[in-house]
Amino acid sequence: FLMTLTPVENGAAVVACSTCRFSADARDDETGMRGGARLAGALHALKSSDPRYVSVAVQEMPCLFACKDFCTVHLRAPGKVSYVLGRYTPEEAAARAILDYAVHYAASEHGRVPFADWPEGVKGHFITRSPPEGFVAE
Repeated sequence: FLMTLTPVENGAAVVACSTCRFSADARDDETGMRGGARLAGALHALKSSDPRYVSVAVQEMPCLFACKDFCTVHLRAPGKVSYVLGRYTPEEAAARAILDYAVHYAASEHGRVPFADWPEGVKGHFITRSPPEGFVAE
């Protein structure tokens, strides 16, 4: 397995898995497109059309290794706890919920967003959280 790391801007970002399955039962949609590519496209389109999302970058990476959870994203920022979310239907509503949460995340001190600020569309979609380099969360 050969991997090349590509530098990106070091700020708050939603990294979408571009090769994720479309759903638990299907690898591709009816046109042959992967679910991850569809979700990444929805994230890019929404970010470019709404200035509320200026504080969050949308990036893509093939395979986040969360295959059984399909349509996954990694939410990260320097010095903050990061999260992997998944099991999304790759559509605009999912992209909006992810980006709405990401705006709160970007504004938070350590990556903790109060539950009252969670959009309905992220509830039940968290898979993992990871501490930032050099720290553990308590």
